[in-house]
Amino acid sequence: MKDLSSLDKSNLRQVIIDSPKQFTAGLKIAQGIKIPGKFSSLEISGMGGSSLPGDVLRIYITSLFAEHPKNNRGLEIFQNRSYSLPYEAYTNCLNFFCSYSGNTEETVSSLQEAIKHSLPSIGFTTGGKVAELCRTNGMPCVILPTGIQPRCATGYFFAAMLQVLTNMELLEDQTEKLLALAKKLADDVLQLEETGRTIAQKLTGKTPIIYSSAKFAALALIWKIKINENAKTPAFYNFYPELNHNEMVGWTLPQGKFHIITLLDPNDHPQNIKRMKITAELLKKKGTKTTLVEMEKSSVLNTIFNNLLLGDWVSYHLALEYGQDPTPVDIVEDLKKQLA
Repeated sequence: MKDLSSLDKSNLRQVIIDSPKQFTAGLKIAQGIKIPGKFSSLEISGMGGSSLPGDVLRIYITSLFAEHPKNNRGLEIFQNRSYSLPYEAYTNCLNFFCSYSGNTEETVSSLQEAIKHSLPSIGFTTGGKVAELCRTNGMPCVILPTGIQPRCATGYFFAAMLQVLTNMELLEDQTEKLLALAKKLADDVLQLEETGRTIAQKLTGKTPIIYSSAKFAALALIWKIKINENAKTPAFYNFYPELNHNEMVGWTLPQGKFHIITLLDPNDHPQNIKRMKITAELLKKKGTKTTLVEMEKSSVLNTIFNNLLLGDWVSYHLALEYGQDPTPVDIVEDLKKQLA
């Protein structure tokens, strides 16, 4: 193992180990937060690490309502990663604005638009302009704990958003499930670290490509983002079965060294699983190896967060393999300064 004391200056390893505790904290800080109204959809505005909880929430809520499609109209989930709100945010839609710092300019701009048009809105932040706009305009705001990078705060955001939806009777109470999840992840975290370290060693010196099913495409995206930000190296993602109709042809002449990580869901359509395994063999013949990461065969909630925790460890140990401090994102901060 690399020298953690010299590389991991912000102790990201402990942040990852402590991450299961975020669910309990997230539920607590959102108690009582709600606004009046009945809504058929939810728009989640956020960028970067603050947008990732929206990706996860979308998977989870979609799966909840899919379990009983005949008895549930469900809550349609939309996401906004831009300076302005899309059209669906205006019609019978609840708006969440997620910015860990509270100063993300795209999210602040969208929030200002929502205020201008008196759209039902709730903020999720540690402070900054989002908190100020909510306070001065009489809008509810969930204040998150500070001290970590936005990409590491998924548990806080996710649990808090679920609690708000429960408060508004748009979702059944998920508290017991989240508390059970927190305990299980806490029990599994160090074992997952060892698996993550092994995978990171396979990725060293290669560009990681993360593949998944369409259902879990957001998880592949989050793996890619964590590798970008923690390990400071390019990574890309795609999903089955779509990639079999186009991207896989590009592996005929790969221009560089790559390693594919395939997130295999045991509950996936059998034909999709077959596609993943056949594709891995075909690409091996072209000189590109695949590591099949079998996702936990459990509830959707456990499957999601067990896999994300593994992705955290992969990106963390890949950073150490490259001699990088996994926490800072200097190039992003440089961009923000120049934009300002």
